[in-house]
Amino acid sequence: MGFFDFFKSKPENKERLDQGLEKTKTGFWDKLNKALLGKSTVDEEVLDSLEETLLGADVGMETTTLIIDKIQHRVSKDKYMDMTELKRILREEILNIFTSQPSIESKWNEHSGPFVMLIVGVNGVGKTTTIGKLANKFASAGKQVLLGAADTFRAAATEQLTIWSQRAKVEIVKQHQGADPSAVAFDTVQSAVANKKDVVLIDTAGRLHNKVNLMNELSKIKRVMQKVQSDFPHEVLLVLDASTGQNAIEQAKQFTAVTEVTGIVLTKLDGTAKGGVVLAIANQFQIPVRYIGVGEQMEDLQSFDAKSFVDSLFAEN
Repeated sequence: MGFFDFFKSKPENKERLDQGLEKTKTGFWDKLNKALLGKSTVDEEVLDSLEETLLGADVGMETTTLIIDKIQHRVSKDKYMDMTELKRILREEILNIFTSQPSIESKWNEHSGPFVMLIVGVNGVGKTTTIGKLANKFASAGKQVLLGAADTFRAAATEQLTIWSQRAKVEIVKQHQGADPSAVAFDTVQSAVANKKDVVLIDTAGRLHNKVNLMNELSKIKRVMQKVQSDFPHEVLLVLDASTGQNAIEQAKQFTAVTEVTGIVLTKLDGTAKGGVVLAIANQFQIPVRYIGVGEQMEDLQSFDAKSFVDSLFAEN
């Protein structure tokens, strides 16, 4: 079995994805179907209604404009297009937004030693919970996992991560509150190499009030880890809360400005009708969405699969 095979779609995961996207799907299609009621062809009024619906789902102006422009171009080439054809094209254009990026599996296949993942994001987005769920999934698949509690700014962060380490039955490296985060990261990866761990998940402080300090802190963490192995970390995952909509996009702007983010984790999709923010983030930042959270249970953190996501969004109730 491949390293990430246990994340791949299973029938029960698809069912949970369908349930997790229910609010977004219902809100989107209710608005769109009402707007298209009585319409037989695609005209400017229909496109205006579609634009309003996409914006209401927090797809964002930039991504909405891209989708509408592409549909307009296709409409102009056809003399007649009905509502069924419009929905088919809309589905295609949404799927096209998710660009082909190097998969996390390909990174794993190319690396040597422990696979190191640095987790970043502001407080309250589900960062620590995401680390815990990832640790549990890796450990359940028989992988040797090590956690690094490098969020030394907030005392509760280390305590929460310790609880997750106990739940997942994995080891954790931690120091006292106020310790140098880079020292924790260094100790973590050094221990991982020495003890032949498979996966390392390192938590970081979720502060955005001072971008210069954040940039310096994240740069130092990466720099000291590379003293142990030059390609550390292999993945920098930014955790965002989908229910915050456009605020999640603003956080993505802030973090991508100060560090090289290689993947997105979008949590709490089940709690919002504005799941269209997935499209906005994928299009605007050209960073792959790695995982999505569609519920509270361990299995509700899923690998993001664009086709499964779009299939769920367009599935008939």
